[in-house]
Amino acid sequence: MAVENETITQINAPPEFIEAEAKLYLNELQKGIAGIKGADLSKVMGDQFIAGQDPLQKRAQELAEAGIGGYQTFLDSAADLQRKAGESAAAAGQFMGPDAYKAFMSPYQQDVINATLQEFDIQSQRGVPGLAANAITAGAFGGGREGVQKAIYGSESDRNRAALQSGLLQQGFTQANQLASQAFGQQQSIAAQQQQLASGQLGLGSAQQGFLGQDVGALQTFGDINQMQKQRELDAQRELLVAQMNQPLTSAQAYGSGIMGLISGYPGGNQQTIQPSSSPSALQTGISAGATLAGLYRAFRPPTTA
Repeated sequence: MAVENETITQINAPPEFIEAEAKLYLNELQKGIAGIKGADLSKVMGDQFIAGQDPLQKRAQELAEAGIGGYQTFLDSAADLQRKAGESAAAAGQFMGPDAYKAFMSPYQQDVINATLQEFDIQSQRGVPGLAANAITAGAFGGGREGVQKAIYGSESDRNRAALQSGLLQQGFTQANQLASQAFGQQQSIAAQQQQLASGQLGLGSAQQGFLGQDVGALQTFGDINQMQKQRELDAQRELLVAQMNQPLTSAQAYGSGIMGLISGYPGGNQQTIQPSSSPSALQTGISAGATLAGLYRAFRPPTTA
């Protein structure tokens, strides 16, 4: 019996072994894509791949925080010493001027002077009898000559007494004046030393900050090196995890590249099928299912015109 309404379908398809491999490629590609779509990105992304603070960096931060304002003690000490230096310099002023010696006059000076003059008077009186004896020997006792000698003796005694008293007073003044000058120099020296100590305190504060900065800088440098090394390790670990997650898809893509190369470089064959258009057969269904693969093949092997 003749078949009515028959149609002839002609498909330019790749060879069967290539088509089989292409189907396998599509299956693997779908698996790879499904794996990527369903992947847990938290395993390849997140804070776990950021290198944390290195212990040396933490130590540097602790030192820096502890050292903030550490120089204040030295500043306070320097300020106190400078204040004292000012007070010492001001105190030196009391040892200057015409009355500065008075504070250093000995409270026993007048007693010494009185005792000395008293002894002088005693010794002077002891010389008077000698004058009388000399007058008697000379036969001038009670005469004018004896009176003149007594007057001369008394005048010289008074001069000597005055000179002695003046010398004692001058000696006390000179000594007191020297002590006042010495005290002035001492106060000035104390003020200079206190000022020098204040400068030393400032220098210590500056040195402390400088050494602290060097320690912090060294710790920070080595800490940065360690942190960068740790970050490299985490980056390498992440790259490995990403590569492992993408491996099925990457392998499928590499496999597909080979298949496409075969399709583009291998001659295809013509398949011709005659079937009734009103009742699709199983073969027609299979051909439709392979349309995608045939399309891939035609993309690489377009039909040639005679």
